[in-house]
Amino acid sequence: MKYRAEIDGLRALAVVPVILFHAGFELFSGGYVGVDVFFVISGYLITTILVEDIENNRFSLVNFYERRARRILPALFFVMLMCIPFAWMLMQPSQMKDFSQSLVAVSLFASNVLFWRESGYFDAAAEEKPLLHTWSLAVEEQYYVLFPIFLFLAWRYGKNRVFWMIVVMASISLLLSEWGWRNKPTANFYLAPARAWELLAGSIAAFVVQKRGVQNNDALSFLGLGAIIFAIFAYDETTPFPSLYALVPVLGVVLLVLYADKDTLAAKLLSTKAFVGIGLISYSAYLWHQPLFAFARIRQVGLPSDIVMILLSLVSMIFAYFSWKFIENGFRNKLRIRKKLIFLISFLGFFAFVLFGLFGHYKGDYLNAGKWNPYNLALGAYISDNRSLQKESWNLLRELSNDKNYTVEDNEFDDRLWFDLSMDSQRLFLIGNSHSKDIFNILSQSDLVLSQFQVARYGAKISDLNSHHRMWSSKNYAAATHIVIATRYSDKDLDRLSMTVEKMLNDKKRVFIVKSIFEFPGEASGYSLIDKVVYQNANLTPPQISSLVNRAYFDYYKSSTNNPSRSSNLRLMEISERYNVPLLNRMDYVCDDAVEQCFAVDDDLSKNFYDYGHHTLSGSTYFSNSVLLPKFLMKLTDIDNNE
Repeated sequence: MKYRAEIDGLRALAVVPVILFHAGFELFSGGYVGVDVFFVISGYLITTILVEDIENNRFSLVNFYERRARRILPALFFVMLMCIPFAWMLMQPSQMKDFSQSLVAVSLFASNVLFWRESGYFDAAAEEKPLLHTWSLAVEEQYYVLFPIFLFLAWRYGKNRVFWMIVVMASISLLLSEWGWRNKPTANFYLAPARAWELLAGSIAAFVVQKRGVQNNDALSFLGLGAIIFAIFAYDETTPFPSLYALVPVLGVVLLVLYADKDTLAAKLLSTKAFVGIGLISYSAYLWHQPLFAFARIRQVGLPSDIVMILLSLVSMIFAYFSWKFIENGFRNKLRIRKKLIFLISFLGFFAFVLFGLFGHYKGDYLNAGKWNPYNLALGAYISDNRSLQKESWNLLRELSNDKNYTVEDNEFDDRLWFDLSMDSQRLFLIGNSHSKDIFNILSQSDLVLSQFQVARYGAKISDLNSHHRMWSSKNYAAATHIVIATRYSDKDLDRLSMTVEKMLNDKKRVFIVKSIFEFPGEASGYSLIDKVVYQNANLTPPQISSLVNRAYFDYYKSSTNNPSRSSNLRLMEISERYNVPLLNRMDYVCDDAVEQCFAVDDDLSKNFYDYGHHTLSGSTYFSNSVLLPKFLMKLTDIDNNE
């Protein structure tokens, strides 16, 4: 295949925006399209190589996979190896377990599947995953495994028919991506079926170039260059992707491939030494930037400054140069490293990373990770690892259901009868997302509640409770006397809530709505206001720090005028008045105006929150015994007392 310098220049145009996007610079809000540029380039180059090999009767899967192994694996393995000690030093135990799992997934060309499956309630912060960017490598690797086999088997039907087969497959994939962003956005982003059309667009371009050659057309080549640049600066994280929007950068690359002959202005620009030089090291630069950014964000207390991120971007380029010069080029030398050796190294690398990854995931406690994490402080009962506290908060329901995977919704156990119908007590049925778990944990440990009620839970989004939802036919709903709706209300939840309440009232249920909890700073995937105050006052005793934390939470509660829960609670008040349904306010048990405290921690710094508003398991125990809890329950218990 004839070398095209402008293709290397195009790689530079892809990798720089990706790095600056991941660094957090808003100017490059659509920098993620650089990945799509890489996909088209890969599809073009791989198809060109394969077609030439098939037509010249030198096609060999072994030789093809050898070339891919030399190109991809040495630099990838080196970066993975360098990540391990920093992960062990800086990551929280829960993060270390997830990182270990990603080592396995990357080694098996399945990291895109892993990160898709990890997304959701228990997801770690994307910015703190050192190997998150390997999802795109997995998509390409899956293409490398399947496409050569397809091409070889389909070639018997003739080159022209193979071309149209690829066009049809690309069209189906494009339509799938357009459907996917509306219905399964996370799967659509990570998984190969919705990305295949971008690689196949490169394959289509390869067939056209082989038939007609690269054309000289300044207008069309500049249009292609402009399309890519437009997407980089005009798109942002709200742009549905991949979708028809991705056609802009993808067709931009295709136009450059087809019409950027070496004499065009676009090709001359992309063929300059600066562009080609960055393009040559683009693969290594892509590998290095995300781990550098992730570990900096883990190590830094607060977000790293723009200067730090610029410096890290430059460092990723420096690392990339040495990685390209000594590792990539070294392993491409077939005289120094023979075919058998490259396959042996690949196998040993796979085996070692899978073995270490499995050990880290299942026996991660033995690694004692996070000793150099700035939040790793030995202060009373303080635990900085919020994700471990998040997972622990489900233990009551997981023990009750005997299901270690019991989670927010879609649990088989929720369809079974929890209540003992032979008992005379009232039957309280909680419905909602993870916040209904928090209320269940409190009520199921409260002597006051258990003296009057049995308590059960059904995990579901309120927005999903249409007339056909299986919750309506569940045994617990049928037996329930009291329904308590507790969730973090989205607009879709609120749109559905009136119908839901009306049906429950028609079914002769006593309905109560728990307001959205006031939201404090913090996420389970990172750190909260608790952690910030503890870190800033680590020289004090736990009781002293506890007082400062709880006062900081109270001050935030009283001073915040635009809390995310405010708008949803206003709509809940309207629904409450319309249907005469009581509202319960969780802040009644969280905060005490008399002492000017919101009880985010206990005196020993045991956390009651692991994020903006979810309770830890110890927190639910704390609140179940709180003298403030009767105030929260007053409307619920008064109805029964006044009968």
